[in-house]
Amino acid sequence: MALKLYNTLTRQDEEFTPLDPEGKVVSFYSCGPTVYDYAHIGNFRSFLNADLLRRTLELLGYDVIHVMNITDVGHLTLDDVEGGEDKMEAASKRLLEAKKSGALPEGVQVDPNDPMAIAEFYSEAFMEDARTLGLRIAHDVDEHPERMPRPTNYIPQMISMVESLVARGHAYVAEDGVVYFDVRSYPQYGALSGNTIDSLKEGLGGRIQSEHQQVKKDPADFMLWKPDPKHLMRWASPWGEGYPGWHLECSVMAESLLGDLVPGEKGMIDLHSGGEDNIFPHHECEIAQSCCSTGQPQFARHWFHTRHLIVEGQKMSKSKGNFFTVRDLLSRGATPAAIRLELTRTHYRVNANFTFQGLKDAQRQIDRWIKMKTHLQENIDSSLDVDGPGPLQRGLDEFIEALGNDLNIAGAIGSLNEAVSAARGLTVIPADAGKATCRAELDALMKMDSVLGVMDLEQDAGSNEEDGGIDDLINQRLEARQRKDFQEADRIRDDLLQMGIEIKDGPEGTTWRR
Repeated sequence: MALKLYNTLTRQDEEFTPLDPEGKVVSFYSCGPTVYDYAHIGNFRSFLNADLLRRTLELLGYDVIHVMNITDVGHLTLDDVEGGEDKMEAASKRLLEAKKSGALPEGVQVDPNDPMAIAEFYSEAFMEDARTLGLRIAHDVDEHPERMPRPTNYIPQMISMVESLVARGHAYVAEDGVVYFDVRSYPQYGALSGNTIDSLKEGLGGRIQSEHQQVKKDPADFMLWKPDPKHLMRWASPWGEGYPGWHLECSVMAESLLGDLVPGEKGMIDLHSGGEDNIFPHHECEIAQSCCSTGQPQFARHWFHTRHLIVEGQKMSKSKGNFFTVRDLLSRGATPAAIRLELTRTHYRVNANFTFQGLKDAQRQIDRWIKMKTHLQENIDSSLDVDGPGPLQRGLDEFIEALGNDLNIAGAIGSLNEAVSAARGLTVIPADAGKATCRAELDALMKMDSVLGVMDLEQDAGSNEEDGGIDDLINQRLEARQRKDFQEADRIRDDLLQMGIEIKDGPEGTTWRR
């Protein structure tokens, strides 16, 4: 079945076809986390939608070569202008201040003066969270560690690309020693985001503050390499000790790891994904660098972007108390499967509203699917009293058809739910060659879950972890009451109620029920 996807570059749905002349191998690059802190659930919505797309392609029979970077240097705190500081240095300062005040985050045991150690700590935390939520890319690294590359391992290739861009007249060394990309040398700059260079110049004009920005040929020109002998992370280069630009890193890693998969198409890949905040400037700059370096008319043929996540109807913010990591939700009793479903069941091109009620509803759906899975497993050698194919096999066709329509996840889940309802009403009978077999129905159910990725997160273990998380919250509430912090105790009680947990205080202690 054909897969139609919305392409950010062309602003229309397109039938997906890979570069591979045999139509089997798909090259897929995803922008991953910058490891200066724990990834939050808004980040994971983008990563999970990329995983959903990958799983859909694999269900359709493609062999997906998927690469996701882990940014450990060069990502400045101000993405749209050449300003701010490297996020890894910012993390170092943040943790150093926290250490001085005795307020290092729980579990963080790392030297704040060592940005590589910080990157390694948060990289491992990200990998743990990614595995918890079932991202296939996180399991690829066991056999293919290069598929989650770190920019710091590709510095020579970055220097080589910058040299190529300078030699081709697409980059220049400014008076401050910084190497910039000359956006005027690439007429297609702005095609992805819809920005024109003149509009960018007008918009950036009032924001140029630092001296190094004044020496650019054009305000929209962006950094490729910055000499900085005081930077905590720096490497030798023809332009002095310094560090690469964030945009440069992804171009180099995508080309190095995916750009040679198809003979004659060097430097081109099939798919590139990220959050919508990556469209400009990051992905726009990637296209310019890559095309000007390789001479190809395209970099990624198809661009896939996930829209933002809000929480309980509001923008996620630490000051509002609605900023959550995966670990925060697990500590509140949510299962990995429920988190995954809640973050993916809204279409990727629509802003999603994460709610604790949504987590509860997601868990109920998953429990219902697992009950059907168990029922079919227990009767694996029997049949259902319906002429085959059964409702789940028919539902699989509808499930795939929905996904083929720009990953219509709501339609796919609807097809699964209808099929499960129909199968629940059927009587199990001894094996009958003319009837739908439980084995075939189970196979159809598991193919649908191969995309959703929730039943394979070991729900039995997850349920036990959920109960443990609830007990932990109840103990925290008890401790708050004992120290007469009734505001905190009430907050924990309200959190439990949002999770669907009713608590009751009695002479023998606190009990709870769903």
